[in-house]
Amino acid sequence: FSYYNFIAMLSIIFKLLPQKIAYAHCDIPCGIYDPHQAQLAAHTIIRMTQMMGELNYEDNIESKREFASQIARITHVKEEHGHLVEDELGTLGNDYFKEEHYSQFANLKELLEKATNLSVKVRQNIDMDSAKELLETVMQVAEIFYKSKGLESARVKAPYPTGLDIVVQK
Repeated sequence: FSYYNFIAMLSIIFKLLPQKIAYAHCDIPCGIYDPHQAQLAAHTIIRMTQMMGELNYEDNIESKREFASQIARITHVKEEHGHLVEDELGTLGNDYFKEEHYSQFANLKELLEKATNLSVKVRQNIDMDSAKELLETVMQVAEIFYKSKGLESARVKAPYPTGLDIVVQK
């Protein structure tokens, strides 16, 4: 009995066993989905945009180096969190939300697309209005997420230096 015969036999056995389709964000059927990380990332983008506006530029060589270093670091964090918004909403959009959700919440697909486009825009620019619009859009997706689970949500003041809200489960 060879290794190849063993593999062939296993293949046949697996084909005969009943199969269940698993849906999960991590390719393991864990069932854990939450819009919190997307909201946190949107707040981080806002904070990085605020910090860019707070930087002081002085016309001397040491100040220029410090300014360039800070801009590079803040931009890097802003980029990472822009990608995180897309990744987290992509997981919800592709793995959690199903056709019945898109039917029940007519603007859901539009909100997910808008958030993706805003995520790109805030990474390409220093634009506080777009960063706040991104957060608002992500919060609307969070509200739909909780409704889709039959849960109530609330907007509360986030404990972050942005001074803005976050959507939580009641």
